[in-house]
Amino acid sequence: MVWGSKENPALVLNADFRPLSYFPLSLLTWQEAVKAAVTCRVNVISEYDQVVRSPSFELRLPSVISLKEYVPQMRKPAFTRFNVFLRDRFACQYCGVALPSQELTFDHVIPRSRGGRTMWENVVPACAPCNLKKGGRMPKAARMLPKRKPEQPTAWRMQENGRLFPPNFLHESWRDYLYWDAELEAN
Repeated sequence: MVWGSKENPALVLNADFRPLSYFPLSLLTWQEAVKAAVTCRVNVISEYDQVVRSPSFELRLPSVISLKEYVPQMRKPAFTRFNVFLRDRFACQYCGVALPSQELTFDHVIPRSRGGRTMWENVVPACAPCNLKKGGRMPKAARMLPKRKPEQPTAWRMQENGRLFPPNFLHESWRDYLYWDAELEAN
C-alpha cells in the first residue's frame, strides 16, 4: 500500500475527550500520530485496520488519539477574516445568503470613512452585491442593517459554529467524539 500524508489522519482530542478544534478539525497525519504514540505523548483511543511495520515491531495506525495533559482552550478567538466569517456562519449579514469564503467580503458596519474601526463589533461578512449597494453609507441611510449585531464571539460559540461545517471525510471511529451525525437512542 502506498501511503500519502493525507490518508488515515488521526483525530486529536484534548485530555477531556473533546476535539481541540472543530473548524478546522484537529487532525494529525498518520506519521505524526504514530510518532506521538511511540513516544507516549498521547493515548491511542481507536485504530485503523492498517499497520506500519519496522524490523522490530508493528503498530496499527491510530485513528483517534487523546492528549495526556489538558490543553486550555483560548478564551478569546483571534480577530481574523476567517473567524469573522465563521462567527456569522459564512453568510452575508445583509441578505442572509450563505457563500463560500472566497465569495464573501469584509464590510465595516460603520464605514471607516465615518470613523468606523476594524474590530469584531464593526465588521461583518457581506456578499459583493450587498457590499457595493451599501457602499460608504451608514446602515440606516443605506437601509441595510446587519441580520445580527456584530460582537466578539466566545471560543465556545466558535466551536459550536465550527460543528455546523463538518469536513468532507469523517471516519466512523470519530463519530462518538464529534457529535455531527450521532443519532440519540430514546430510553
